[in-house]
Amino acid sequence: MKVLLDTNIIIHREANKIINEDIGILFYWLDKLHYTKCIHPVTIEEIKKYNDRGVVKTIRIKLNNYYLLKTISPDSDEILKIKKEFDKTINDKNDTSLLNEVYNERVDFLITEDRKNHVKAAILNIDDKVFTIDSFLEKVIAENPTLKDYKVLSVKKEYFGNEPLFDLAKIEA
Repeated sequence: MKVLLDTNIIIHREANKIINEDIGILFYWLDKLHYTKCIHPVTIEEIKKYNDRGVVKTIRIKLNNYYLLKTISPDSDEILKIKKEFDKTINDKNDTSLLNEVYNERVDFLITEDRKNHVKAAILNIDDKVFTIDSFLEKVIAENPTLKDYKVLSVKKEYFGNEPLFDLAKIEA
């Protein structure tokens, strides 16, 4: 499975400051399920424009850990309509380009926290393939309950003198 990650997901993951604590859990599940973590060429361009050159250099080095989509999928008529109706800025157009990769089935899922992208995905009828971090985690945990590490509490028999404080046999029954 190929999962396309929005630029902000990459920044959340690779920045020195924790922005969303669930990002580590997301990447844990992506790795556990052996999903390919993809980035789009527009992500590289967006990161290049970031003001802090040190952050840009750090993140660009870390981008080698992701699969870069080598080509950009051509815009379908539906994508062109979305761009015309919704996209006011270059970032809006870039976000629609990410949706285009899902729409044209070049990737299986997109993970984005951008609410506008979720609205666009619903219009394109691909909202079942576009997730927030939380909704993706809910999906993979529900589909893979045996892979979830459950914390199991242990019961310890406590004594007061020679007498147990509770009867373990009654609890086990």
